[in-house]
Amino acid sequence: MDPVTLAQIIRKESNRDTLSPQKERELAILTGLTLKDIQIAALRQGIVPERFDRNMGTLGLKGQVDLLEATVAVAGCGGLGGLVVDLLARSGVGRLHLADGDRFSASNLNRQILSSEPRLGKGKAETAAEQVRSINEAIDVKIFADYLDEKSIRTFLEGANVAVDALDNNRSRRLLLRSCRERSIPLVHGAIGGFWGQLQVIRGGGRTLFDGDSDKGVEATTGNPSFTPALIASLEVTEVVKLLTGLPPLPEGVLLWVDLERLEFRRLQL
Repeated sequence: MDPVTLAQIIRKESNRDTLSPQKERELAILTGLTLKDIQIAALRQGIVPERFDRNMGTLGLKGQVDLLEATVAVAGCGGLGGLVVDLLARSGVGRLHLADGDRFSASNLNRQILSSEPRLGKGKAETAAEQVRSINEAIDVKIFADYLDEKSIRTFLEGANVAVDALDNNRSRRLLLRSCRERSIPLVHGAIGGFWGQLQVIRGGGRTLFDGDSDKGVEATTGNPSFTPALIASLEVTEVVKLLTGLPPLPEGVLLWVDLERLEFRRLQL
C-alpha cells in the first residue's frame, strides 16, 4: 500500500489525533500491514497511538518512531534483564532479542519482576517474550533460550542497534563486550550487589571493571534485594533510549557508581 493511501486510511479511521489499541488492530486487518507498520505510519501523520501518549512530551513523534524502528539485544532476563525488557517494551522499542538459558527458581521471587510462584521452573527468556507480547503485540521478539556462547552470540547481536548487559557473571560479560566491539554496537552495562549498583555505556575500547579474570562480583556475598535492580535497570533503559533517539548518553570511560545505603551517586573516570 502506498504511503499516501495508508495515511488517508489512518487519518479517516483514527479518533482525532490518537489511535486506540483496538483501532490499531482493525487498521492492521484492513490494510494487511503489521501492527508496528500501523503504529509507525500513524506517528508519521502526527497521530499518536494511545499506548505512547505519555511518551510524547519526552520523546516526541520522531523519537518514538526511532524506537519502533530499532533493535535491542538484551543479555539476561532475570533481576536486571526482566525489568529492562519490560521497560523497553513499554517505551516502544520495536524489536527485541532476548537471551537467557536459566529458569525461575524460588530464590528469584525477592527481586525478579517476571518471577512468580506459578512460573517457577519456566524459562526466563520465554517468559520475558510473553511479557513483551502482552504489553505490545507489535514488537518483534527473538528468543535465545540458552546461555550465550561464541556461536550463538553472532545471531543474538545480528541487526542490533544497542546491546544491554543484564548478566550475572563477568565471563559472559567479556564475551558480550568483545562481540559488541567487533561489530561497533554500543553496550549498556549494569551490575548490582546489595545496596550498590553500577552503570556504564561502552562504545569504543574504553576500560571496564570486568576486564580482569574474576567471574563474580560482590553480589556473591551481599546478595541482591528488590530495589537495587529496579533502579539500575531503569538507568540502563534510560541510556538505551538516549542512544536510540540521538541524545548524549553517559560519557565514554565513565562509570556511574550508586550507593543506595548512603544515597550517593558518583561518576568515576576509569
